[in-house]
Amino acid sequence: MNVVVVNGSPRKSGRTGIAARHIARQYGAQLIDLSEGAIPLYNGEASQEELPGVLHLRQQMQLADGIILCSPEYHGAMSGALKNALDFLSSDQFEHKPVALIAVAGGGKGGINALNNMRTVMRGLHANAIPKQLVLDSSCFVDDHLTQAAALQVDDILSELRRYINAAKWWWEQT
Repeated sequence: MNVVVVNGSPRKSGRTGIAARHIARQYGAQLIDLSEGAIPLYNGEASQEELPGVLHLRQQMQLADGIILCSPEYHGAMSGALKNALDFLSSDQFEHKPVALIAVAGGGKGGINALNNMRTVMRGLHANAIPKQLVLDSSCFVDDHLTQAAALQVDDILSELRRYINAAKWWWEQT
């Protein structure tokens, strides 16, 4: 099962990256880390389609059986870095593909607007954003690790994503 996890934070040491790297390590997911700066600012020009970072992003998303999008909530929405990366993609990479959504919020509230924003964009890309979603707030982290309780919540959403991936594979085999 090929799962891709996207660190949608532009911050190199942010909690969103901690969560995304945890998922990559724990579940063998391919990590796309937007904090590395390999994706340019989308401008719609055809010349961008051949850039190595864009080609890599498209290829990894195309090959994925399922995707996990992780984003901090910035001003009531997903990060600009994640939205920018998604602008390079299309339904070619997402159509009917199961996608799990995780928001990382700064305090005891927040995250739901980023989740709703990601869900809206997934609908536009014809993805299957799974119903279960997750907000990780600051209490879910100790230093540069997830707490045990948060890791169990991540386990739960990954189990749900696997169910949707298996259902999608079964459906494609039947058609």
